[in-house]
Amino acid sequence: MIKYVPEMTSVVLEEIPDRVTLAVEISNCRGNCTGCHSPFLRQDVGAPLTPAVIDALVRDNFGVNCFLFLGEGQDPETLLALAAHVRALGMPAALYSGRAEVEEAVWAAFDYVKVGPYLPERGPLNDRNTNQRLYRALGPDETETADLVKAGRKFRDMTARFWRRGIDPLK
Repeated sequence: MIKYVPEMTSVVLEEIPDRVTLAVEISNCRGNCTGCHSPFLRQDVGAPLTPAVIDALVRDNFGVNCFLFLGEGQDPETLLALAAHVRALGMPAALYSGRAEVEEAVWAAFDYVKVGPYLPERGPLNDRNTNQRLYRALGPDETETADLVKAGRKFRDMTARFWRRGIDPLK
């Protein structure tokens, strides 16, 4: 079972570039990042996230065009099934993992994948020094150069999209 925290679910514009994203915080986090913004998500809290709940969330948040799982929980099979459900609705599924590497099945199931634990000395995605990376799956007709090939799919590193041009986030 995958659980989410309904009170923390929100529509966001900055997590996935060019998308109006429904961001859902997943509990039972496997990570133990120093400086974690929500350490309580390591616990078994929240409500079950099911296909029916996803349908209701999407219906109640008109205009969203991406569904973001902020975390993975402890049930990989259910997570992959929920990603497939999101994609069957016609919207991209995104995952912020926090792990340094994820399985091929994750690359196959998600259209956006963020990898890398938060390291305070390296900063978040908007810091040019970050160890974290956000990848977008390229469609079959896209001619962009792939930065990564996983699960037979080509991915483009979008991390630089978070860096403000001419502004050093460390100052």
